[in-house]
Amino acid sequence: MYTSYFNLKENPFNLTPDPRYLYLSTYHREALDHLLYGIKDRKGFIVITGGIGTGKTTLSRALLGQLDESVKTALIFNSFVSDTELLQMVNQEFGIKVDPKNKTKKGYIDKLNRFLLETFATGGNAVLLIDEAQNLAPPVLEQIRMLSNLETEKEKLIQIVLLGQSELKEMLAHPSLKQLDERIMVRYELKPLDQKDVLGYVEHRLVVAGGRGNLNFTGSAFTEIYRYSQGNPRRINAVCDRSLLVAYAKDEFTISRGTVRKAIEDIRGGLASGVRPYYRPRRIGRLLPALVALLVVLLGLYWWTHRQDMAKILFGEQVVYLPVPERSEKTAVPIPKPEKASVFLDEQASLAGLFRLFEAQGGKDHYADDTVHMGLFPLAVELEKYRMFKKPFRILIDDREPVESPNSATAEPKSTGSAPSPRYLLVHKITAQGAVVVDTEGSLEPVSSAFLEINRGHKVSWVYPYENNRRTLRKGMGGSSVLNMQWTLKEIGYSVEPTGIFDDQTVQNIKQFQTSFGLKSDGIVGHRTKALLYMVSE
Repeated sequence: MYTSYFNLKENPFNLTPDPRYLYLSTYHREALDHLLYGIKDRKGFIVITGGIGTGKTTLSRALLGQLDESVKTALIFNSFVSDTELLQMVNQEFGIKVDPKNKTKKGYIDKLNRFLLETFATGGNAVLLIDEAQNLAPPVLEQIRMLSNLETEKEKLIQIVLLGQSELKEMLAHPSLKQLDERIMVRYELKPLDQKDVLGYVEHRLVVAGGRGNLNFTGSAFTEIYRYSQGNPRRINAVCDRSLLVAYAKDEFTISRGTVRKAIEDIRGGLASGVRPYYRPRRIGRLLPALVALLVVLLGLYWWTHRQDMAKILFGEQVVYLPVPERSEKTAVPIPKPEKASVFLDEQASLAGLFRLFEAQGGKDHYADDTVHMGLFPLAVELEKYRMFKKPFRILIDDREPVESPNSATAEPKSTGSAPSPRYLLVHKITAQGAVVVDTEGSLEPVSSAFLEINRGHKVSWVYPYENNRRTLRKGMGGSSVLNMQWTLKEIGYSVEPTGIFDDQTVQNIKQFQTSFGLKSDGIVGHRTKALLYMVSE
């Protein structure tokens, strides 16, 4: 209706998942990076979750445009299907023809496996995207897990992307889906837009729709849009679409705060203007028993407080209350001794403590720039290697057997139950004698090297500040990032000359560093290698 009035080629705020309109906010860019990484590196399972209207479907359409022709794709919209129907839809989407006489589970899987092997043999890849995955029934999810068994000795033949609302995380955490959950190698939670991104989001959609700048939103209008939408793209589209309609009716080309408020009022059906729902007599009748009970309680309290005066009024006499004699002997109440704080923390306590240590060492202030974010980086590292770490980290304990306490001969009790919760050691710093860890009360506790050896764990994690662009350092590059990397290598004993140029000598040293920590030895400083260099640097 208003498109020609504002000189637009099309409606910029349609709710259809058009990839042209995808605005790559920080979160959407990271989600897309996770998808591309999981697909190109053949990670098998990728899960993207987010609230309703955060742009998951649009993101999946944009992903298809990022993949080259060697990648075969199948996109499933309808998640209310049985396991057999799912296999049939997957084959149809991949263009696989199945003999009508062989339309069984085995027939579908055999055809799909043959197709995947042929695709892999020609250097291709296959991607299955399932939207609204939170609606999948457990038997269907189990069938999807079985599809991941289609693999060679070294590579996954099919990459499965599950996109769904936040409930999908809760479903996957259920014990019955433990085998599927453990196979998910890449996860990302898509968040709403930040307030600063709302302006860029709206302007991006106007430009794609053919806007020429004759339509303007005031700063206060953007503030009101964010206040209503809380950064949810679908809500932004709804309120902006209604705002343009209101402006069209008023013959205006500037969207003000008042225009946005009128649009919100229209969307809410008049509730935004201060009109409040009235209480009907039926509702008051429902509240009457509660009001009577409250009145009885208040009268009882009043009677007890003024009982002497009320007795005079009712009975004409004064009520005398005899004092209760005190006991001559006093019984000593034993005070329980506080239990000694444990150095073994649960998931929540260890994670919260890890971020507190990061902030206490100035990490939060030093990395306050909007281009840098804090993330949790996990890695499998042997004991002798994480002794090189210069910054706080936590260790996931491998076993649940009783272990000696760091300061006494007492032992930690063995956990009971079939699924014990994980235990962590939160390491503040490594020392020559062992380490300093944080206990359950937040105090620092020294532990010996022998204690670390007994309670060793191969999985460690730490807080890592990473940049939005995640620039990869390669041979031939130069600059301050390369120079800092070279100094770090030199400080930990590598024979590299800090020149600021990524030369052959630096490549060889990086390969040795990667090999020592079990990373892919390619001489390229990517996200994982940067995270390790950060941990071993002062």
